[in-house]
Amino acid sequence: MLLEARNITKQYNGHLALYRVNIHIAPNAVHGLLGPNGAGKTTLIRIINCITRPDSGEVLFKGKRLQPEDTRFIGYLPEERGLYKKMKVGEQILYLARLKGLSKVDAGKRIKYWLEKFEIDAWKNRTVEELSKGMQQKVQFITTVLHEPGLLIFDEPFSGFDPLNASLMKQEILELRQKGATVIFSTHDMFSVEELCDTISLINQSKVVLEGAVSEIKERHKQSVFIVKTKDFNASVPPNDLFEVISTKIVKGVNEMEVKVKADISVNELIREIMTYCPLLSFEEKLPGMDEIFIETVSKNSV
Repeated sequence: MLLEARNITKQYNGHLALYRVNIHIAPNAVHGLLGPNGAGKTTLIRIINCITRPDSGEVLFKGKRLQPEDTRFIGYLPEERGLYKKMKVGEQILYLARLKGLSKVDAGKRIKYWLEKFEIDAWKNRTVEELSKGMQQKVQFITTVLHEPGLLIFDEPFSGFDPLNASLMKQEILELRQKGATVIFSTHDMFSVEELCDTISLINQSKVVLEGAVSEIKERHKQSVFIVKTKDFNASVPPNDLFEVISTKIVKGVNEMEVKVKADISVNELIREIMTYCPLLSFEEKLPGMDEIFIETVSKNSV
């Protein structure tokens, strides 16, 4: 594992922010850190960045206990952005790059590359406060990735972006992963989780209540629901002991039904049974979305 949190516990003035939290993040993966507001996600991120310390437990980075000097290998984009409003864009990025150990020459080359890539090179000598919120977000993103850290932490990275620029940022995150970076990605947008994340940890009320690969989690939470498509709009499926039709609609001239299995039968048996009522165009199992899994898991683990 690239990063592990082991039994992390943290309290603030009697409030239990994290309790025996364990997470495991493999190298070269996008890991979603999920949870409702106040669950403890930001506290864990601050601990990983050595901004605060846990009361007990430890964080391992590349198999060794995380040290403050390891933060030079981390890029952190906080939810609350922190640019200097009166400072020029180019000077700001250069200043932060130098703090991360880049030479002036190397920083200059990388700044030119990223400003041109995001089409904001013309704003290099303008102050941050002159930029739109979306453009400021791009600058903040550049300052996070410029020193090419092995571990990137993005806290609500798409906040303030229109759909086009949000899509651009998602592509950049995937490209960074392809180049070898590991990404921790905290968001409330479950659609983005479906698009980007390989694995997730779900924190609720200070505890990890779900962790694993997104594909495996969706498999574990499936509910024996299948999507059946047919061109026979008049098919009547009477009540039976094997399955029930829970919804039906017409999509682009095709009759689409959702059926839920009630008995312990194989998929082939289910298909044969449905075909006694109507000819099939397609048949597939419906996996739950991460939003459904999020709501279900949080509800089950809330006091």
